[in-house]
Amino acid sequence: MGITGASGAIYGVRILEALRAMDVDSHLIMSRASHITLQQETDLDAAAVEALATHVHAPDDLAAPIASGSFRTHGMVIAPCSIKTLSSVANSHSSNLLVRAADVTLKEGRSLILAVREAPLHLGHLRLMVRAAELGAVIFPPIPSFYARPTTVDDLVDQTVGRILARLGLDNDLYDVWQGLT
Repeated sequence: MGITGASGAIYGVRILEALRAMDVDSHLIMSRASHITLQQETDLDAAAVEALATHVHAPDDLAAPIASGSFRTHGMVIAPCSIKTLSSVANSHSSNLLVRAADVTLKEGRSLILAVREAPLHLGHLRLMVRAAELGAVIFPPIPSFYARPTTVDDLVDQTVGRILARLGLDNDLYDVWQGLT
């Protein structure tokens, strides 16, 4: 699990909460900028978010187990994913552990889900997304769906988080599965 400085820190927090509730081991890397966004957007600090993860790694620890393809995982989620991180992933520029772990996830053929947070998107952003997708990443912007008739921000966040976890193959009840028109 990677959390970057893009807006939407709550997505990363909520994924960690869900993984903990599901008793799934998680490895967390938080970019330095994520600490600022977390304080700006939530009542949590980095220590509180780190406490949700099973394992926490410093972004500069390129010797961490998750930096190697021999370390098995279900996959990786970066939520939120900044354009800077997207660019590093798309260009295989593994200058920190977060991007190195993403690169390893791709080279091992595992699911890498990027919850890219930016709007509006210019052509450069779109090209980076295409490039990352061509490498095998799943581009998963946290765009709300409304068929479940959400009434709170938490409902909107949980819908996206539930779908991200389902994309990793983790059954959950955080979102309503489309059942067709009623």
